[in-house]
Amino acid sequence: MPQLPKMAKFKKPKAKAAAKTKVTKVKRKAGKSKVKAAGKRKRALPKRNKPPVRKPNQTLRTREYLTTSEIAALRKAAKLGRNGQRDELLILMLFRHALRVSEAIALKWEQVDLKLGLLHVKRVKNGTPATHPLGGTELRALRQLRRERSYAPHIFISERKSPLTARSVQHIVAQAGIAAKLSLSVHPHMLRHSTGFYLANKGVDTRAIQSYMGHANIKNTVIYTELSPRRFNGFWDD
Repeated sequence: MPQLPKMAKFKKPKAKAAAKTKVTKVKRKAGKSKVKAAGKRKRALPKRNKPPVRKPNQTLRTREYLTTSEIAALRKAAKLGRNGQRDELLILMLFRHALRVSEAIALKWEQVDLKLGLLHVKRVKNGTPATHPLGGTELRALRQLRRERSYAPHIFISERKSPLTARSVQHIVAQAGIAAKLSLSVHPHMLRHSTGFYLANKGVDTRAIQSYMGHANIKNTVIYTELSPRRFNGFWDD
């Protein structure tokens, strides 16, 4: 009898291969479920509110400088505070030396010569440093502050014996403005602008103002001469 052809043997899949396919299927399903859950979570989260946009200075106040009478009222109000002597001197030096907040809080006693009455001003923003004369009011206040706080290298320090922060200076000036009942809100940089306006109104040479304020570019100084009403004197006879 003719022999029948041999049937091909059926090979069963190995147990390991079957287990792997099952594991991959489970992982895929788990991955899909995670993606769906994450999508649901994202949709469920409330939309975060954006931080408020700071309004331009022109909408907050009509000018960015103070007059001498307003600065006197500001100093008088600051003197009545808890650290009145320090705060009044801070406001006076911010104005007289056109200091930025960062320059004021970085002031050290080594920059002051009480015998000669000089202050070495170190500028930021690539400004040019300068040596300023100190007036009698400043010298008296500095000597008294030096006697009381000789332990600190910085001039303006807090009750915790650490240098004042920029936020502290902003708070001191703003509170003094409120106490003085000024007609406009006050911030520390207005005192620097007040210096430029005062010197330009006094007729000081523009180059001298530039050096005094530490401006690297004279364009920043011309702003104050443009604000000065001095150039309009004599327009009218009465």
